[in-house]
Formats: sequence, structure tokens, C-alpha cells
Amino acid sequence: MKARVTVTLKNGVLDPQGKAIEGALKSLGIDGVGSVRQGKVFDIELAGSDKAAAEASLKAACEKLLANTVIENYRVEIGA
Repeated sequence: MKARVTVTLKNGVLDPQGKAIEGALKSLGIDGVGSVRQGKVFDIELAGSDKAAAEASLKAACEKLLANTVIENYRVEIGA
């Protein structure tokens, strides 16, 4: 079973890397960029077929390792 965990900064947390990317896009002539927020994506392959157990396990991994929950949000998506 495949899963994707997306980690992003919470609203209100400064994002200097996103700001730098935003500036670089504008300097490359890419029009219409309002703002950029950067994040992390983890593609994880799991053994087993119990989606509920996989989701619970990945949420625990996010709380303990993958995300800094003080400043980051995370989303877990379990594939087919």
C-alpha cells in the first residue's frame, strides 16, 4: 500500500525559503505569482492492507518525527 504525507508550515509562520523561491520565480519572468509556501512530501510504501491502521501509524510518525507540530501541519493520504 502506498501513502503520501504532506507537511506544510502553519499559516502565520514565516517562510524565508518560500519567499526566496517567490523572488526567483519573478526574476525568471514567471508572471502571476502571488506568494509561495514551501513544504515537504514523503511517499511511503507500507506492508499490509489495513488502511485505518496505516493511517494511525503514519499520524504517529508525523507527530514523533516527520512534522514539527508546533509550526507545521500535516496531511496523510492512503492510496489504493
